[in-house]
Amino acid sequence: MNVPSMLKVQRLTKTYPTAAGPLTVLHEVAFDLAAGATLAIVGPSGSGKTTLLGLCAGLDRPSTGEVILAGESIGALSEDARALVRNRHVGFVFQNFQLIPTLTALENVLVPVELRGEGGAAAEAEARGLLARVGLGERCDHYPVQLSGGEQQRVALARAFMNRPKILFCDEPTGNLDGDTAHAMVELIFGLNREKQTTLVLVTHDLELAARCQRVIRLRSGAVVSDEKTVVTEGTER
Repeated sequence: MNVPSMLKVQRLTKTYPTAAGPLTVLHEVAFDLAAGATLAIVGPSGSGKTTLLGLCAGLDRPSTGEVILAGESIGALSEDARALVRNRHVGFVFQNFQLIPTLTALENVLVPVELRGEGGAAAEAEARGLLARVGLGERCDHYPVQLSGGEQQRVALARAFMNRPKILFCDEPTGNLDGDTAHAMVELIFGLNREKQTTLVLVTHDLELAARCQRVIRLRSGAVVSDEKTVVTEGTER
């Protein structure tokens, strides 16, 4: 049975102008990811991992190449049009959380559905349930400044789940969490992949976490140096 592609990256290059001349941070990256698959992007700091993640999610435009997300080429779309694609299909857990400081934890989680005009009592109940699932059921009315870094990361994860995404992008999802909390968050992330067949793309320095994905792409100096399938035994991928 042919599984449809959720994310297709074709010869993706990103170059920034600098005083010393053009700086290429990604060079002709290409891969195709099936719906429901799990992919880890690894590599040293400065290798282009986060830049690639942002381009795949439509947060920025490539200099050359193409990103096809959920069957739609997004590179030529306006920012508003790309935002609509993200709101329909994408969940994103940022390394720096990207919570809105003037909103409570509950209100931050509700943002994706309210942007679609789907707020209301049922949405609020779902958001409260998600916050409880990430261990923050008693912190719904707290603002980001009142939460630790790890707690803010968990709010960001609940917000990503609230979007009911077809594809979830995670930038160092456990980077600000202690060991026990990180383990719980990993179980939630892979649980979403398993339960909802949500495609998962994560950037990580944690090679053990990367090994839980079905595929690992390694970047160095903006280029793919390896693209390998992993041996995921039963009970390892969740």
